[in-house]
Amino acid sequence: MVQIKTPEQIAKMRAAGLVVAAIHAATREAAVPGASTKDLDEVARKVLAEHGAKSNFLGYGGFPATVCTSVNDVVVHGIPSDDVVLKSGDIISIDCGAIIDGWHGDAAYTAFVGSGHAPELIELSRVTEESMWAGIAAMKQGNRLVDVSRAIETYIRRQPKPGGGKYGIIEDYGGHGIGTEMHMDPHLLNYVDRRRGKGPKLVPGFCLAIEPMVSLGTPRTEVLSDDWTVITTDGTWSSHWEHSVALTAEGPLVLTAPDGGKAKLAEYGITAAPDPLA
Repeated sequence: MVQIKTPEQIAKMRAAGLVVAAIHAATREAAVPGASTKDLDEVARKVLAEHGAKSNFLGYGGFPATVCTSVNDVVVHGIPSDDVVLKSGDIISIDCGAIIDGWHGDAAYTAFVGSGHAPELIELSRVTEESMWAGIAAMKQGNRLVDVSRAIETYIRRQPKPGGGKYGIIEDYGGHGIGTEMHMDPHLLNYVDRRRGKGPKLVPGFCLAIEPMVSLGTPRTEVLSDDWTVITTDGTWSSHWEHSVALTAEGPLVLTAPDGGKAKLAEYGITAAPDPLA
């Protein structure tokens, strides 16, 4: 069952989303050469404490940290560690969430550590991020869940990959509903699978975490022996972007973006819903 939120509940999710945005800002600044991924986890813990929020990652299914730190060929669910020290040229996706008054926020971004990144890595992150925004722009009344999947996949497929070939749209992981839990129905694929049908209609109160994951090679992944860390099977590097989004009667509101998605949605000719906390 899809959980439909009231405007008051969306406002609470916005509060959680702004904490996630604060974690992103702080960890982005801290993701420098010489920092360990455990250092980034400590930064996130401090931000949560400052805002009186709880982590929805720590302890989830036994996950031992506050953020997921996925470096280079790690797609998602990388566990922060003192032993993983960032160096110039790395890329890292940082995925994190927060709970305020029982309501969840969840978002991820890809950052470039230091300098010297190959152009194909810069383009990989751009394509992944923009495909997320294409999916967010498809959150319109009357559309169905599959329209969000189609928008994400279509954007990625239309982008020429430097050096030729195709981007790998990760098959085993996708977006999800979010609200009183971090992961809720429906599951959101980042590509169209006709066997799954069109999915539910999008109506006001529908909230999704939209999160494309894209690699420079294969769409296939495997999980390491820690039962969490997900890597590409061919060792190619990947990017991961995510925002939590609410569809309101006045349009989409990007709960985990500082401006509510106003600037990026304007590029699609869409007016973001008013921020209930503004």
